Amino acid sequence: MSSTSKHPKGLFFLAFTEFWERFGYYLMIGIFFLYMTDTKTGGFGWENAKASDVFGTFIACVYLTPFIGGLLADMKLGYRFAVTLGGILMGIGYCLLSIHEEWAFYTALLIMIVGNGFFKPNISTLLGNLYNDPQYKANKDTGYNLFYMSINIGAFVCNFVAAYMRIKYGWNWAFIAAGVGMFLGVITFWAGMKHYKHVDVRKEPTPEDKPIIMRFLKVLAVALGFGAAGWFIPDTIFGSDSTDAFLCACIPVVYFYASIYKSCSEEEKKPVGTMYTIFGIVIIFWAIFKLNGTALTTYANSYTDRAMPTALVPLADSLFLCDKSVVAENDTVFQLDEHFRRIKDASGNPTKCVDYPSYFKNLAPEKYPALGENLTLVPTELFSIY
Repeated sequence: MSSTSKHPKGLFFLAFTEFWERFGYYLMIGIFFLYMTDTKTGGFGWENAKASDVFGTFIACVYLTPFIGGLLADMKLGYRFAVTLGGILMGIGYCLLSIHEEWAFYTALLIMIVGNGFFKPNISTLLGNLYNDPQYKANKDTGYNLFYMSINIGAFVCNFVAAYMRIKYGWNWAFIAAGVGMFLGVITFWAGMKHYKHVDVRKEPTPEDKPIIMRFLKVLAVALGFGAAGWFIPDTIFGSDSTDAFLCACIPVVYFYASIYKSCSEEEKKPVGTMYTIFGIVIIFWAIFKLNGTALTTYANSYTDRAMPTALVPLADSLFLCDKSVVAENDTVFQLDEHFRRIKDASGNPTKCVDYPSYFKNLAPEKYPALGENLTLVPTELFSIY
């Protein structure tokens, strides 16, 4: 492919594919925790602890499956097929979330986890293979920066779409919008197929590779065994069965990396130790970063002043105070006055208890709306913009 361009033509199609993939993924992530904890507009109404546990388990699996998806693409499937399969599975998973049933919810998560494992590592490999051409090799870093910018743009735009679809049409249509975005990504990938077909070359494992592959598979199998043991430990050690399973599964992985370091020569130990240090920094970074979907979303939703004038932005959440607001807390009954202050009910026998939004519990009294009037708020999803 002769060209005077600094970048291969396939870069545009791969970057735009990744734009749509990140659009769908971060649209779903932006409303994922809110959907699980919502009690007012059709969510599952789960406690924050359960929703956080599900969210964390999902993210952990999303980071695990690319190891397997990349290996299968290398050895058997090829990169284009793996990307296509992964994209279709993720699109199906996003759309399946629109069905408000627990079986559909957990099935969707499983499909998305598998799809991500096939998609995520292999589209980046295709891009790297394009830049192995001597004509483009010098611009490889720039190409990856452009590719990464498409990720950031997709992750930025999607939150506005998420908020609009959720507020105007409901949770189900917001998830379907994520699915449509993913399917557009697959179509974009197909449209540019001719530009990276020549670099979709499977690498047959050599005799030297096989011991490494087998060692990886053994560590994975042992880690799964440790994870299962952690799951079935009576009660819990770290707060939930899934957390116990994850931390137990990490034990053989840590042992594996420690054995590599121990077997290194003195000359090799310094660079390997440096790499492990980077691993540790990256682990801490992503552990904090992924709090955006749980702790930071909770903070934005309930502890951040999100009030705004209705006229400025047509896209907004609305909360209101019920005319018959009666609240029961810790078995003590309170009635609310016009300033939303709690007053003990003299009769002690209310006919109705309203679970008012937690946002009001953290709002200054002078900012309360009048009873029955709406309070216009910036949608929580917009605080997830990357």
